[in-house]
Amino acid sequence: MAASEDRPRKLLLVVDAPSLLHRNHHARAHTRMTDRAGRPVWALHGMVCQILEAIDGFAPDAVIFGLDDRTASLRRDFYPDYKAGRAEKDPALVDQLERAGALLDALGLATLTPPGLEADDVSASAATWARSHGWDCVIVTSDRDAFAHISDHTRVLRLINGGLSGSPLLTPARLVAMYGVAAEHYLDFAALRGDASDNLPGVTGIGEKTAAQLLTQAGPMRSVWADIDRNDGRVVAATLDSWATETGSRRMGATVVRRLTAPGARERYDFNVRIMSGRDDLDLGLTPDVPGTPGLLPLDPHRIHTVVGYLGVEATTSLAIRVLSTDPASAALHADR
Repeated sequence: MAASEDRPRKLLLVVDAPSLLHRNHHARAHTRMTDRAGRPVWALHGMVCQILEAIDGFAPDAVIFGLDDRTASLRRDFYPDYKAGRAEKDPALVDQLERAGALLDALGLATLTPPGLEADDVSASAATWARSHGWDCVIVTSDRDAFAHISDHTRVLRLINGGLSGSPLLTPARLVAMYGVAAEHYLDFAALRGDASDNLPGVTGIGEKTAAQLLTQAGPMRSVWADIDRNDGRVVAATLDSWATETGSRRMGATVVRRLTAPGARERYDFNVRIMSGRDDLDLGLTPDVPGTPGLLPLDPHRIHTVVGYLGVEATTSLAIRVLSTDPASAALHADR
């Protein structure tokens, strides 16, 4: 369903809740903040504050939060060493991760914990949902896998140290400027490079710079593999060498082809693609034509006061009431027409 030309596109804000919780846990653990029941709440409070900042800034029509299934993992079933080597989580963080969904649900916001999957899969599905419904989309996450979903109507606010205000909002042009790779090639790029944080080695000898140059000059990996299968990679090598000659760079065509055809290289690439590909067909449960359903803004002020007030910070409660009970920007634009 395309957006009508006589109205603005609505906006879906997609939040990778575990990203916010992890970052706020490490940034705020020194506060040892607790809620009215005496439970640790510093990560939850920090997440709520950043959510309010994002909603206040973007004025979305709907918000959905992706959560990780903490009881099962299809990726780990397929690859037992997935994310191996990460430090064990602080019990206080685990407690807040497990309570986040209930807090957000109580507010009336939409959450999704896909069985055996992760918040990344919710982000992928939300970008697809927004495209098919004629909405714009902003994904808030620290995970680079979301870059594959960037388009003319989907942006990614990539969380880094310094909070939301210091985080880059990536569009197709900014992604190319910062990483040297187009969004439609990002999954290929990531599969070649690998991801140490998920314990996924890349193709040996193909780093970020080489991967970006390969994809920019020779096209998507399906074309690269096809040339390797049909022509032993001669077109790929010639294309890279021609670019090197034009730019005065070192010729690397034969080296790149040799690394791509080394034993296990293609298997490693295919393996990474399988692990890194997000599910984009999850049912988000969003019903934008039914007022008052979870995820749609504005929210009920009494619920906001009760839920956020339990965190025990009056200023945050007041801010939440102002931000979450106000009509989204598109509602004001509709009223003016």
